[in-house]
Amino acid sequence: MIRFFTSVVVAMMVATTPIGAQQPSRLDDIIHRRTLRVGMTGDYAPFTYFDKTTSSFRGFDVDMAEALGNALGVKVEYVKTSWPELAQDFDAGRFDIAMSGISITLDRQKSGLFSIPVMREGKTPIARCADQGKYNALADIDTSGTRVIVNPGGTNERFAHAHLKIAEIKTYNDNVTIFDEIANGRADLMMTDASETRYQQKLHPGILCAIHPEKPFDFAEKAYWMPRDGALKAFVDQWLHIAIEDGFFQNIYARWFQ
Repeated sequence: MIRFFTSVVVAMMVATTPIGAQQPSRLDDIIHRRTLRVGMTGDYAPFTYFDKTTSSFRGFDVDMAEALGNALGVKVEYVKTSWPELAQDFDAGRFDIAMSGISITLDRQKSGLFSIPVMREGKTPIARCADQGKYNALADIDTSGTRVIVNPGGTNERFAHAHLKIAEIKTYNDNVTIFDEIANGRADLMMTDASETRYQQKLHPGILCAIHPEKPFDFAEKAYWMPRDGALKAFVDQWLHIAIEDGFFQNIYARWFQ
């Protein structure tokens, strides 16, 4: 079961000039321009999904982004990105925070700061229900003839290439329709975050089944990714801490995941 973290980092890193004058922070910039720019891929339901009919984002992290904007007293502006371009867009400063079901990785930590974790989970398989007994262990998956499908540019692709040496790894560019490839028999399984396997199982009842999502293959946490600005991180951490403690976070979580 996913557990929520209630600890919060309270130390704030303050950049100073040689004469001790405090420099403006990213938090100051956001409040001054009255806009929070949020980076989203829009292809990772239920965290974020871009609805082409309404040209708008929706999902768990959309609701959380709107709540963060309200806490800051600013408007939320969504910046469309993709998993292959996420790091590049982050480094280019196209957005103030990335909220898109993003896993904490050491590579991402090198270029930015993460909020306190909001979810704990890991990679686990999802396959056709008729085949779910075949793929309980990585050794069961890494066999000749097994077709594992991945979306490019994220932790799913990296996990598959790190752990599979024999199975065929198929790259599929559309993360919205990728699970239809499994349902329709064009791939055998995908290894992705346990939360996503549970959600896709709900969308494909009796067709796709999450395989031991309560015991994933690895350990991972999800959080919100920001530039190296201590003031912004401290605000986001405190906002999350309050949201978790007063039940707001759980209400949003239940809306999308339960």
